[in-house]
Amino acid sequence: MSPLDIDIIESIGSAAAAATSLALEVLPQAVPDPDPVQPPGTSGFTTIMGWARWVALAVCVLGLFAAGALMAIQSRRGEGGEHVGRIGMALGGVIVISAGASLVAFLVS
Repeated sequence: MSPLDIDIIESIGSAAAAATSLALEVLPQAVPDPDPVQPPGTSGFTTIMGWARWVALAVCVLGLFAAGALMAIQSRRGEGGEHVGRIGMALGGVIVISAGASLVAFLVS
């Protein structure tokens, strides 16, 4: 390559670097960031989600009651420790339901 060819390639490289630098400075400023707005007609969906959460948590509480009652009944037979796993599963269900509902509420609002 001749020195002229090298100078042309260097000039093209410098121009490309300057254009890239300018684009990286200007483009992020041009991207809009609109406020989140709930789509019309979805208020019924959030109401149904609230009802489903309430029912699911009520079922978990009933499960805790049932596991506690079975533990009390079978403790007289020496088998009360077998229901600790059921209580753990019910409490795990409460955690999953609460975390899921909170995550959805965060995303919706």
